[in-house]
Amino acid sequence: MKNRKFSYLTNSFILVLLFVGSVSCEREISDEVAFSTFPSTAEVFTDGFSAGLEYLPFEGSYYEAFTVDQVTKHMGSASMRFDVPNVGDPLGAYAGAIFRTETARDLSGYDALTFWAKGTQAGLINEIGFGQDFGESKFLVTTDLELTTNWKKYIIPIPDAYKLKAERGMFWYAEGPENDKGYSFWIDDLKFEKLGTIAQPRPSILDGEDKVVQSFIGDVSTINGLTQTFNIASGLNQVVTAAPSYFTFKSSNVEVARVSELGVISIVGAGTAKITAVLGGVKASGSLTIEAIDVFFGVAPEPTQAAVDVISLFSDKYSNVPVDFFNGYYGGSSTETADLNLGNDQFKYYTKLNYVGIEFTNPAVNASAMSFLHLDIWTNGSTAADFIIKIRDRGANSVINTNVNTGAPTEDDKEIVYTVAGSTITQGEWVSIDIPLTGNIANQKNNLAQIVFVGNIDFILDNLYFYK
Repeated sequence: MKNRKFSYLTNSFILVLLFVGSVSCEREISDEVAFSTFPSTAEVFTDGFSAGLEYLPFEGSYYEAFTVDQVTKHMGSASMRFDVPNVGDPLGAYAGAIFRTETARDLSGYDALTFWAKGTQAGLINEIGFGQDFGESKFLVTTDLELTTNWKKYIIPIPDAYKLKAERGMFWYAEGPENDKGYSFWIDDLKFEKLGTIAQPRPSILDGEDKVVQSFIGDVSTINGLTQTFNIASGLNQVVTAAPSYFTFKSSNVEVARVSELGVISIVGAGTAKITAVLGGVKASGSLTIEAIDVFFGVAPEPTQAAVDVISLFSDKYSNVPVDFFNGYYGGSSTETADLNLGNDQFKYYTKLNYVGIEFTNPAVNASAMSFLHLDIWTNGSTAADFIIKIRDRGANSVINTNVNTGAPTEDDKEIVYTVAGSTITQGEWVSIDIPLTGNIANQKNNLAQIVFVGNIDFILDNLYFYK
């Protein structure tokens, strides 16, 4: 498994201009011309950079990951060489960059980005594509790539070429070590092509699922799971992740939910709305039905603990430590989780709860100096049943061991089970819960890794943190 962490900045790139093939002159636009078109240059790298191409490494990337190699190449006189660092390399945690042109290009006449590639070993480049640019990257395309040790041609289809009439992001990649080890790979003959063999488009939103969610007036969220699938000449299906701007979204009730070009959904009224989409004239599979209720839950109580006394998992007040997930979707769990964003406040919304797990294992939390777990919840539903919160460590073996039948920890794991009586949870009001880190987990607080909620309640969560 790869161990990498990418930091994508929209405004603060390390700018390295390795080569400019020629200097282009900007011509003043005549008042008699309504608009101008951009050049349709297809080549990105063929024995060298195409005119005006810039190499822009991401922050944290190995600075010298990219070089022009005149020894190893597919054909011609040179190729692009990329050196991925080892884990822990002081020169960078990964290799990643944008190849961008200052002058936009009209790519609407092509249907794919193509290139030849090989590696010093077989492996998976997790993120590679085009459309990555400063700002919104409106037409970003991402896919993965299975490298071999022999030269092989790769095809990344364009979801809807008609949209790419002024594109600057010609190519981008981000890759970490394979099994903690660095390696090298080469790319050659990188260009856009009109293959004519890209067929059977099958766009989807929400990974093709028809989902129903509850929400509140004022909630803002972004549609995810946006893909476009094509059948290519080899007969294989090629899937790419496509930016929202490739899609045209539609709300069945704009008085309830509205969708921007960037796939941002804003809940503006109570009622029901269904979000669907079209890409390139083809209806996307998947939909989102939103049931919005006219309830204002305000904001949770402001935490008062000093930051130095807190290890936060989820709070706008503090810097949060890494969390693997807020819903493990364990077998038998019916719980659904949604992100709510009201203004500058973020919340987690749990519905259809029977049980749900939150895990933080990379790394686990050392709460040796902490005394309590704090959380704030808000519910507008029934609170007849008790609400149970379990805090678990993963023991000396650093593995979460759970009995599949009872859900109880096994091996050397310990847990606290804390019960909040349903009668003490007031509907329509924020309730603060503070759980002492005592009992059989007291001597193993240095390896906390899991929190489990059990009950029959829909609730909004905020300010989940350990403190002393």
